[in-house]
Amino acid sequence: MTTISYPPKPSPGDRVAVISPGAGLPGLFPRPHELGLERLRKEYGLEPVEYPATRTMGSTPQERADDIHAAFADTDVKAVIASIGGDDQITVLPLLDRELIRANPKPFFGMSDNTNLLVYLRNSGIVAYHGATVMCELGRPGAMHPQTADSLRAALFTSGEYELKPAEGWNDVNRDWADPATFDAEPDTRPGTGWTWVNADRSVEGRSWGGNLEILGWLLMADREISHDLGEYDGGVLLLETSEELPSADEVFRTLRNMGERGLLQRFSVLLMGRAKTWSFERPNSPEEAARYAAGQREAVLRAMRTYAPETMIVFDVDFGHTDPQLVIPYGGVVRVDGPARRITVTY
Repeated sequence: MTTISYPPKPSPGDRVAVISPGAGLPGLFPRPHELGLERLRKEYGLEPVEYPATRTMGSTPQERADDIHAAFADTDVKAVIASIGGDDQITVLPLLDRELIRANPKPFFGMSDNTNLLVYLRNSGIVAYHGATVMCELGRPGAMHPQTADSLRAALFTSGEYELKPAEGWNDVNRDWADPATFDAEPDTRPGTGWTWVNADRSVEGRSWGGNLEILGWLLMADREISHDLGEYDGGVLLLETSEELPSADEVFRTLRNMGERGLLQRFSVLLMGRAKTWSFERPNSPEEAARYAAGQREAVLRAMRTYAPETMIVFDVDFGHTDPQLVIPYGGVVRVDGPARRITVTY
């Protein structure tokens, strides 16, 4: 069983690394990236430090691994934040020096394709943080969402318990980063719908694992960073969310089915399912189409869980995925889910 510890936290005034372990999209869309860096400085009092591949589209896996090593090895850097995700971070993992990273533990923040690095760090005994990339959450047009901003502040600077709350207003429709007018106002939001609870007759506490469902499927196919000792996951809190690629309900079911066939799905005491992303530039769904997509995904999840883990508690529409706001979840850290009280508490 891996021993997992929380790394030391930064303080205002510290330097933090900003890296692109997935894709160098800051080079294509500098506006949200610069806005995110500015907010790190002005709203959090941190000094961001960029690395050679941070703004380089098409950087090699080795160049991105070099940036990860440099960020963790620099004793003046107190945390590491991903600029954004991508789709090939899995090719970086074999190039990483686990002993170097273990010897220099520090908080890492990222999600989506950064699920790769989150799993890697957890397997290295380091609690990381699912959420809050520079371009998306820190670089949000108009202002950061208050719930994202508060969650990130607590995760960055505190070490105690933090209660997650359902979003009062949320959004998953993006505007074009290439259009300067995008940044003139905050995104429109829809009223919050709360969380939906299944088998919520108990209170459980465990260490989190999971992340983006598509990335987990890739890791399973590559047999990379998924423990063959399934007892590693017993009693844990499974985090799952889907991306702007909008995987079909069938694809979601099949991935979960295969996790169940491996014996993995039934190991967890609770599943926290992120609010489904229902809109993309490639598939600009109407509100009605979006509602049907979300309902189809929920039924796919329930179908798989009824088959492989029928007693597992499930909470749907928790705001930690590709939608806005985005609550930060400690990855490998402690999460308590109180079904009767309908409360979720994380330990940062």
